[in-house]
Amino acid sequence: MGSDWLHDAVMYEVYPQSFADSNGDGIGDLRGVIERLDHIASLGVDTLWFNPCFASPFVDAGYDVSDYLRIAPRYGSNEDMVELVAEAKRRGIRVLLDLVAGHTSIDHPWFKRELHADGPDPEGDRYVWCKELPVREWSLDVPGTPAWVPSPGPRQGWYLKNFFDEQPALNFGWAHVGEGEPWRDAVDAPGPRRNIQALKDIMAFWLERGVAGFRIDMAFSLVKDDGDVERGQQLTAELWGEIREWLDTAYPDAVIVPEGKEPRTGAPLAFHADFFLVIHQEHASLFDNHFAGVLPFQAPQEPFFDAAGRGSMRVFLDGWNAAKELDPGRPVIMSTADHDFDRLRCGPRTEEQLGAALTFLLTWGSVPCLYYGDEIGMRYVPGMPEVEGSICNPAYNRAGCRTPMQWDDGPNAGFSTADPSRLYLPVDPDPTRPTVAAQEQDPNSTLNLVKRLIALRKSTPALGSRVATRVLHEGYPFAYLRGETHLVVVNPQRDRGTLSTGELSGAAPLLASGISVVGDTLTAEGFAYGIFALPGHI
Repeated sequence: MGSDWLHDAVMYEVYPQSFADSNGDGIGDLRGVIERLDHIASLGVDTLWFNPCFASPFVDAGYDVSDYLRIAPRYGSNEDMVELVAEAKRRGIRVLLDLVAGHTSIDHPWFKRELHADGPDPEGDRYVWCKELPVREWSLDVPGTPAWVPSPGPRQGWYLKNFFDEQPALNFGWAHVGEGEPWRDAVDAPGPRRNIQALKDIMAFWLERGVAGFRIDMAFSLVKDDGDVERGQQLTAELWGEIREWLDTAYPDAVIVPEGKEPRTGAPLAFHADFFLVIHQEHASLFDNHFAGVLPFQAPQEPFFDAAGRGSMRVFLDGWNAAKELDPGRPVIMSTADHDFDRLRCGPRTEEQLGAALTFLLTWGSVPCLYYGDEIGMRYVPGMPEVEGSICNPAYNRAGCRTPMQWDDGPNAGFSTADPSRLYLPVDPDPTRPTVAAQEQDPNSTLNLVKRLIALRKSTPALGSRVATRVLHEGYPFAYLRGETHLVVVNPQRDRGTLSTGELSGAAPLLASGISVVGDTLTAEGFAYGIFALPGHI
């Protein structure tokens, strides 16, 4: 089987700072996750993805690593992670760690060593340094855009940063090596080769401790292209292909999942999956992203999952078809939301459309990933304070999707016993905020819908990622066949919609709300959703 297990996975993303605090310091930790594993298992989830847990000064919420081989003390110890992996495995759950591959913290010993060096490291610089600023200077004020930062120590010149100034880019070489610019290493130079080996060593360290693989942060950012994007992608893909080949031999069950779509890194076989993340237009065309993550290169648009019914599925379907044409056998991961962007928000009253949205995300041909709290419909909370790099610019406030998990109606929503002033982020102050405890008691809750959808997906192979999807109707309602045996219909608008086709005749509901089928005509009330078995497949 090897890494083939990813096709059948249902993933769950944990932002560890905000999930569960076991020691009352106001910050979530691994022991808190261990104590809540039964909740995660009860969803039917079988793959757990952690945002970065490694030692860090937390300028960027742990995406600035100072030691890849040590769990951050705020979360616990390496032994706690080993225990968590074992306890998860006992419940049938694999664990993926977030690996920041393209940069470190300025507090990493590698950077400190080079900062105090008189010149290039004889073994090859791990970072990119220049003594004089190049003529081709980056100038875009966009999060994640490379730029030169003045050296903060004895070493003269500038270093290249990958995201924030405190995140120096690791040296994986350049698309073009020019004379007179000695800082432009080839991808096979000593510095880049040291870093490729370091990535393998880091992966091996945690794989030996039981983790199942890695989500790779900014996987596209390794080889710097300086304008020649196609060449940079090609070389980056080749580096990841080398790592993938090593993994498939040394750790054949392990997976590497990129942050983002595989075409961003060139060749289609470098990773085990694509990832239609919320930053990408495919996801943004489905769900409203007007709160967080409004980036200059991607304008907000009318989403398909909108009560007014003004959206279109075309952008999503074009991207999906392109990914499948690139590599038909490779799974595509789609999240409800994530730590960088708006939560699953479909309009002014999210709750109305959650059923349709979750039905789509859990029955389309993707590998679904639930962001913590989306199983109860947690909301993006505007006006949250800046914490650990959560506000990159006025339009890019990520704090509102990182608020504490809402477990019950007790103090701090059951997240922590700390004084509210000590919490990592404030709890959603809305008195109507959803909680796990309340929804567990309500058979019609979002939580119980998620459990039913995942259970139905796992008991019905036609609803998984291995089976073809054929769209029957692209508008409202949106209808598609899975494996030519099961029909899924979602109507995220408030108005009623109808659909007539001979392929509906005799469809029997397996899970439905607001949908009726009479003969060959289907009627979907506003915000309706349903999964049906076609005749002969009940």
